[in-house]
Amino acid sequence: MSQEAAITSFKKFQESWIDQLRNHLNHLRSAQNHHRNSATGDEERLREAVGRVMEHFREYHRAKWATTEKDVIGVMGTPWASALERSLHWVGGWRPTTLFHLIYTESSILFESRIVDILRGFRTGDLSDLSPSQFRVKFVKGRTVSELQCETVNEENAITDELSEWQDDASDLVMGTSSDPDQRIRRLAEIVHRTDDLRLRTITRVVELLSPLQQAEFLIAAAELRTGVAGWGTSHDRRRSSEV
Repeated sequence: MSQEAAITSFKKFQESWIDQLRNHLNHLRSAQNHHRNSATGDEERLREAVGRVMEHFREYHRAKWATTEKDVIGVMGTPWASALERSLHWVGGWRPTTLFHLIYTESSILFESRIVDILRGFRTGDLSDLSPSQFRVKFVKGRTVSELQCETVNEENAITDELSEWQDDASDLVMGTSSDPDQRIRRLAEIVHRTDDLRLRTITRVVELLSPLQQAEFLIAAAELRTGVAGWGTSHDRRRSSEV
C-alpha cells in the first residue's frame, strides 16, 4: 500500500471509528441508566459496556500504529481532522494529561449538582462520590493518581523535548544533506509511537482507578468530548468552505 493510500484508508477508518464511538456512547449511557434504575444495580452490564469502549480505543491505537509505519509525515499532518481539532493537537493527537483535567472537572460538576444529597450522607457512586483514597492511596502497580499525573506530565515533556530536537535537525532533510534520511524518518515514527502508547496507557490506568459506574461516567465524558470536538470542527469547516 502506498503512503497516500495508507492515509486515505486511515481517514475512512477515522470517520467510521467516530460513528462507532457514538454508538458505543449510546450503549454506555443505556447501561449506566439501567444500573441507576435497578434496585440492585447491574455492574456486569456496565463492565461489558466499558470493555467495548476500551477495546474501541485499542482498535484505534492499532490502526494508527500501522498507518504511522507507512507514512509518519502524513500522520503528523492529520488530514482527517478538522481545523479545530488540529489546533488542539499535540504530536498528532490529544494530550494524555487532558484526561486528568476531564476527570477533575466532571467530578466537580457532579459534586456541585448533588451536594444536598452528599451532605445528607447519601452515596451516589458516580464521579461526584470519588473517595480521597482513589486520589491518594496506592492502587494498581503501586501508584497514586497524583503520581500517575506527574509521571504523565514528565513523559509528555520528554516527548516534547525529543520532538523539538528532531525538528531542530530537520533542516538536513529539507536541504537534502542528511546522511541517513530514512533513519530520521524512523526516529520520528518512534516518537509518534511513543506518544500514542502514552495516550492508551493513560486512559487505561485512569479507568483502572474507578468503580464500574465511575468508569462509565468518565468514558461518557471522554467520548462526548472527542465526538463533540470532531462534530463541531467538521461543521465549522463546512461553513468556512461555503463562505468562500
